[in-house]
Amino acid sequence: MKRLGQWLSLLGLLSIGALATAQENYPSRVISIMVPYAAGAASDFTARTLNDLIARQVGGQAIVENLPGASGAIAANKVLAAPADGYYVFQGSPNELILASLVNKSTRYRSEDFQWVAPVAVSPLVVVVNGALPVRTLDELVDLAQSRKDKPLSYGTPGSGTLYNLLGELFTKRTGAPLTHVPYKSGATLVQDLMGGQFDFAFLPYQSFYADYQKQGRLRVVGALSAGKSLPPPFNAAQSAADSKMMKDFNFTIWTSYMVRKGTPKPIVERLNSAVAASLRDPHARAQLELQAKSIFEPMSVDAGEKFYTSEVDRYRELIKTVGYERQ
Repeated sequence: MKRLGQWLSLLGLLSIGALATAQENYPSRVISIMVPYAAGAASDFTARTLNDLIARQVGGQAIVENLPGASGAIAANKVLAAPADGYYVFQGSPNELILASLVNKSTRYRSEDFQWVAPVAVSPLVVVVNGALPVRTLDELVDLAQSRKDKPLSYGTPGSGTLYNLLGELFTKRTGAPLTHVPYKSGATLVQDLMGGQFDFAFLPYQSFYADYQKQGRLRVVGALSAGKSLPPPFNAAQSAADSKMMKDFNFTIWTSYMVRKGTPKPIVERLNSAVAASLRDPHARAQLELQAKSIFEPMSVDAGEKFYTSEVDRYRELIKTVGYERQ
């Protein structure tokens, strides 16, 4: 028994030593930045803007890996199934990190399974209609929706239970106008079908390429949900929800952050936190993100980030309660 105890002590010391060495050598292989949506989506743009910068800051290599499906849950599950060693970094938003587990019974993970690393940016949300819909403001959209109770307007989202789906439910609750929900697996396909007239409108993160499509008459940005947040031209005249008659409480944005699996050694989490903060100071990266009207977060410590994350979980729980969305 004495010899067994000595062996166990030795194994414990070796394990501690191996863990310390792994942390010191991080990264010794390629880091995967997991994006839960297809290439070309707003989240993919953010990842590819920062990918090389983050790799350079940590002194290694990083690739962007796109894995769409199940409103982001497939990518989230892949990160959580990997070892907690910092080689799979999840680029997430409230949709995948918080809402997925609150609204979908099939989601196997919870928000607390993730460890906060660092925030990236906040994106304004806009209401975009297909070019043929005869509305140019939020108030006109509400009026049209209320007049179409026998043939409800349809809205597209990147999936059931996402923030964009909850906004549609809130729209109906606030205005009394029924809507038909059209869920998609890809944001890029959603935009193409919106322009093709497959559905009427969508709540979406702002992207600068909307300007070209609006000029072509294929879609139209009729409003901004972020109170006090002006959009760049040609959308700076778009009606704000705060200035509308029926959507005054639609003050919504969506943030992006980097996360790893809970249990990742704190020195690795801190290193990634510093790398993201340094990358966001790069002038070219900032310019690219700001071109998409994103507001870049100020540097945030890991501990402060955890507090922010906890408060956001509470906030989205309250939104679900307000909407009355039933877990499916």
